[in-house]
Amino acid sequence: MHATLSGDAVRAGERARERFYDSSGYGHPVDGGALELAPVEAAHLLYRGDLEAVEGPDGAAMDFRAFLASAAVSEIAFLVYKDLRDRGFYLSPARAGWSDSPAAREAVDDPAVDFVVYPRGSGPWDDEVAYRVGVVSEREAVPAGDLGNLVLAVVDEESALTYLATEHRDISGTSEADLPEGVSGELLSDRLLLWDPPAAIYDRGFYGQPLDDGDGDAIQLSLLEAAFLAREGVLDVDGGAAAVVDRGREVEGERFDRRLRVYESLRERGLVPKTGYKFGADFRTYADVESVEDLGHSELLIRVLDGGHTFSPRDLALDVRLAHGVRKEMVFALVDDDPSDGDSDGIEWLSVTRLTP
Repeated sequence: MHATLSGDAVRAGERARERFYDSSGYGHPVDGGALELAPVEAAHLLYRGDLEAVEGPDGAAMDFRAFLASAAVSEIAFLVYKDLRDRGFYLSPARAGWSDSPAAREAVDDPAVDFVVYPRGSGPWDDEVAYRVGVVSEREAVPAGDLGNLVLAVVDEESALTYLATEHRDISGTSEADLPEGVSGELLSDRLLLWDPPAAIYDRGFYGQPLDDGDGDAIQLSLLEAAFLAREGVLDVDGGAAAVVDRGREVEGERFDRRLRVYESLRERGLVPKTGYKFGADFRTYADVESVEDLGHSELLIRVLDGGHTFSPRDLALDVRLAHGVRKEMVFALVDDDPSDGDSDGIEWLSVTRLTP
């Protein structure tokens, strides 16, 4: 079958629609039974032997080897396309007018999406999408704003593929505790001590850590916990909440304000955040705390980042692998330092998990 590269599409002639589109979901039908193929689709058909060659603008015929080496197609995109085809999916490039599916057309406006993948047994003629896929190499930078409702297909230097499902999600829990007011606290260099704490603060609110295991012993609070409790009126500390916040800024700079916003939001959403230091994160969270004596397993690891953060795929893979290894979900709290929406806390919660399509 004759196929010609023209611009960013490969035109396949007579009977191409019946052979490739109707039977296997390749390409975009045009007039007279012809078909337009994205270069990555043409490369796959060349690889399979369904096309013998593609004629280039100079009239030279290119086989699979020559076509893959040309500027027409990315080998990174080809590896992902081939892998998804091998897994039994039909997929389309995210191009305007390339699919009859309204769901697929919505993905065209997102520059981070390279492929629209249909559920097994479906194709570009159906109105259902399984995955929106963005393709990157392990060395590329990925803006946080590109993620969410996207599967990131990462191709490493040995051509192995890792799929990371990213989505914006709601964070909520049922943890709450009635706490007294005016509890006296003493601010130290980088934490606060409650020498005679009410039992509710630790036992039911899971704030702080006992100085010792003895009942009624002093409680150590992190500066984040102390700032939150002081703002809530639970703590009475010299200089008030402002003194605790100032100390936090002295200890860790502007990052303290960002982490405090996330801490407050997590508490307001009914979760108990505790340090995630042992897991390389800012927080681990508990969704349903009624009593420390009946404490369950923490569910989420939270890393706090500014909203304009750019990820390295290697770092993403590391975080997700670590979270999975300790049976937790990796969530990034993306903080807008100047939120314009007065009804929002300016935090986006981005969940990233490993995916096997």
